[in-house]
Amino acid sequence: MASKKSFKTLRDILHLDGVKVLLRLDLNVPIQKGKVVDDFRIRKSLPTIEYLQKAGAKILIIGHLENKEDRSLKVVAEHMQKYVPVQFVENYRNVLSVLDTLPPSGCLLLENLRLSEGEESNDQKFARELASLADIYVNDAFSVSHREHASIVSVPKYIPGYAGLLFEEEVKNLSEAFVPEHPFLFILGGAKLDSKMPLVEKFLTRADFVFVGGALANNFFKAQGHEIGVSLFSKQEFNLVEVMKNTKLYLPEDVVVKTAGGKENKKPDQVKPDENILDAGEKAVSTLAVLGRKSKLVVWNGPLGDYENNFEKGTEDFARALSDCGAKTIVGGGDTLAVIHKLGIEDKFSFVSTAGGAMLDFLVQETLPGIEALKKSI
Repeated sequence: MASKKSFKTLRDILHLDGVKVLLRLDLNVPIQKGKVVDDFRIRKSLPTIEYLQKAGAKILIIGHLENKEDRSLKVVAEHMQKYVPVQFVENYRNVLSVLDTLPPSGCLLLENLRLSEGEESNDQKFARELASLADIYVNDAFSVSHREHASIVSVPKYIPGYAGLLFEEEVKNLSEAFVPEHPFLFILGGAKLDSKMPLVEKFLTRADFVFVGGALANNFFKAQGHEIGVSLFSKQEFNLVEVMKNTKLYLPEDVVVKTAGGKENKKPDQVKPDENILDAGEKAVSTLAVLGRKSKLVVWNGPLGDYENNFEKGTEDFARALSDCGAKTIVGGGDTLAVIHKLGIEDKFSFVSTAGGAMLDFLVQETLPGIEALKKSI
């Protein structure tokens, strides 16, 4: 199990002075009008960069960006100057010449990996080219480590691979869900029940309370025989009748629907054929907050409503309640993080994961391709 230390970490390296380190970060941050609007992931990686700088390493940062406006990491490099001096290198094939003049503790940031065809196809030639730039590899991009991409799973085949400080922290904290303190509340929101059903089933055996919200709950309402109108739901067939017999399962007691006249709070059995369920209701949020206060550990991934389309009240109200519940709180998921950032309450949670899909995959499998690659690294 990954909760036991089964891979080498940065702390295992005795000598880093002058060592060239290929540092994989998750730099996929939101950008609007040429500016980084949320640098949470960058800030979470700073301890690893600072650790390497203090040790005198030469740091080559690699990462990716998925942005419709501009796919270059140049904007990210400019933003990172707030925290650490970084020299942007547009073409990674020019890195070796720049490296010659890079002093110990210096930082280079290479261009977006996903502009190279070999990254997502896990091309071995591309992985070897990346590996040839450095002496060792450090993965501090836990949030991308569910992807079998060249920079995640293949580079550590060719040079020694280590976990960064954030990567280590993610594994340690998320692993608490496998041997939890009780009572344990597990909350799953968002959409795509087909990919999240294994989590529901697994944590009904591990947790004391499992709350399923967001669009995920609509399949359960449908299985109960309720009208869900034009609400989003997963088309895949599930045996939810058996799952719903489990007394640990909690569904929203009330919902907020979009009606012809606006928004309305209703019980799930009152939804009409032309209505759309888009948020958890006040009673549901209140019940969830009570469960949070009863618990010693709370793990939450995914919003309780359609946060991006102005149905954010349930998620925001619950985030505020959870931040003050007294339990150990571990939260993750892109929309969940957006809520917490907007409310300015990041520091009120025990651990805020940088991961969305990687967090969910890790919670199901208790490992990731990126973890396995470090375990097998030379």
